[in-house]
Amino acid sequence: MAQAMTIGEIDAAVAHVARERRAHMLDEVTDLFIRHAASFSDDEIELFDDVIGRLATEIEIEAKIQLAQRLAAVPQAPRRVIRMLAFDDHVEVATPVLAHSERLDEPSLIENARTKSQQHLFAISRRRELAEPVTDVLVERGDRSVAISVAGNTGARFSEKGFLALIRRSAGDDLLAERLGERDAIPAHLFLKLLSVASERVRAKLRASHPQAGAEIDRVVGEVTDRMKSLVVARPRDYSDRVEVLGDLYRAGRLNEADLARFAHGGRFEDSVVTLALLAKVPVTVADRAMYGERSDFVVVIARAIGLKWGTTKLLLQLWSGPKLLPPEELQRSLAAFEQLSPSTAAHLLRFQAAPASERATERQ
Repeated sequence: MAQAMTIGEIDAAVAHVARERRAHMLDEVTDLFIRHAASFSDDEIELFDDVIGRLATEIEIEAKIQLAQRLAAVPQAPRRVIRMLAFDDHVEVATPVLAHSERLDEPSLIENARTKSQQHLFAISRRRELAEPVTDVLVERGDRSVAISVAGNTGARFSEKGFLALIRRSAGDDLLAERLGERDAIPAHLFLKLLSVASERVRAKLRASHPQAGAEIDRVVGEVTDRMKSLVVARPRDYSDRVEVLGDLYRAGRLNEADLARFAHGGRFEDSVVTLALLAKVPVTVADRAMYGERSDFVVVIARAIGLKWGTTKLLLQLWSGPKLLPPEELQRSLAAFEQLSPSTAAHLLRFQAAPASERATERQ
């Protein structure tokens, strides 16, 4: 009873406390709450929620930071106050509760991740546990630091969509690829997909950390790469989102060979295929067929037809080879073909390959 009266007296006093005394009174109320939090009823916690919330509306940032740090670890912390702190624009205030408070529910975390800054997202990415709906948003909106942080969080769970998005982002980003490869829960088929875009250095590191599986990894990756190429017609890739973005750049005159070389060097397969198609003025399916073909000849044909430099062509061939390094003899053969093939002949071959199957059959007769 005495405890209830104390809470009531505090509630009554809040309405009249002077602004300069709010921080001091907030400290006292927070002390009282933390000392007895485990014994308070839901109604009493609700009252503290109201009292602390009113006191915290007009205090200095430093006092808010201290409040967030003190309440973040309290399992019974007032929910509305925790939410208020989590959505504060000052990341120093929001970080303790976003990273640690158990009182933030999933909808609040998703809303925060959808609307707040990258620093807020980074704080969320460090939580002890993260459900798939939350990581989906972090992967979608987060910058590189957020992606690496959440990928390395062993308590984070990912949907297949989330895994695929991170794998796509890991092309050309060794640190992100390593974080993903170190996860125990990554499904086998997604792990193989990761290996197919990872650099040789990352694959070597994964082999070193799993020596008993090193040879198997190499064997399976080779088989998967070959299988993907043979199934390109049966399982065409969806490039629609990249066509829209890169198509706008191309029409604006802001997409060229240098961009293609940069995409290929970074392992950005979809961007490379779409850019190659745009520069060659052929359907994306034609460039896709070249980059997934069993032989590299068609890649060389397109490169010569549109006047690409050998350096760019070499990067495309390395991208075409997938996880398997392009053998020196294959690279030398391609260079010889590149130098011997005239642009006019290459253009004719490209027109033939780009024509519908029925027209190609007629021309062969």
